[in-house]
Amino acid sequence: MNEWIELGNLTAIPVRGARCVNTPTGKIAVFRTAENQVFAIENRCPHKGGPLSEGIVHGSSVTCPLHNWVFDLQTGEAQGADEGSVRTYPIRVENGLIYIAPDILLQVAAE
Repeated sequence: MNEWIELGNLTAIPVRGARCVNTPTGKIAVFRTAENQVFAIENRCPHKGGPLSEGIVHGSSVTCPLHNWVFDLQTGEAQGADEGSVRTYPIRVENGLIYIAPDILLQVAAE
């Protein structure tokens, strides 16, 4: 596998917040929870296309800012009565820096 791609410092993402990463296939939202866990999912809600990076982070979930759909940040699955999912991306944190797997980005670009 190629080297992981550095996205920046963990502290650049506020606690219970998110930042977007532009890729050739669209935006990826990178979230930081209150427990300093980091997750990456596609930034577009499957319901109405809401920007998930602008949603409310609670626990390991995010609520879409448009119509309150809730997604599990670990699995990408919609919660409760809502149906659907968003793509998740492998991510890791080392020495305070966030990295994303490049092979996943290449795979998405090829689809």
